[in-house]
Amino acid sequence: MKPEKAHYVVATAIVIKDGKYLLLKRAPRETAYPGKWSVPGGKLERKDYEQKPKDSEDAWYHIGEKLVQREVMEEAGIAIKDVKYATSLTFIRPDNIPVVVLSYFADYDHGEVTLQDQSHTDYAWVTVEEAKDYDLIPGIYEELEMVDRHLKGNPLTLWKKKE
Repeated sequence: MKPEKAHYVVATAIVIKDGKYLLLKRAPRETAYPGKWSVPGGKLERKDYEQKPKDSEDAWYHIGEKLVQREVMEEAGIAIKDVKYATSLTFIRPDNIPVVVLSYFADYDHGEVTLQDQSHTDYAWVTVEEAKDYDLIPGIYEELEMVDRHLKGNPLTLWKKKE
């Protein structure tokens, strides 16, 4: 594999429950955005699909949706449903690894939030307005706004930087 074509693939989820959104605070030891607030998500691994039956002759489908369901359960201990695509982005981590992020939004299904691993130190259910008071990773607030507008009956728009 050519290094210039290699990326981490990450899926994130804006989880919605009773008009609020789940935020997780990243641990200080995290490489990207330590100590900042974000939404649950994580990296795609071969084990997420390789040993499972293929959906077509050559491929596995809905891999991003399945990944984000696994990551929300692993990080927050809750199940989600009705996973829908929101947007995508890319960035380069401080360790120079490029990352492609597939951002989804989903409804809370069941469970109580329990931080499951050492990658997060706190959580909060917040409204979009309340999210302004959190030290969010860049772009997350705009994603929350985008999804919030959509849930209020507007078409899902492209991500746009807050003016």
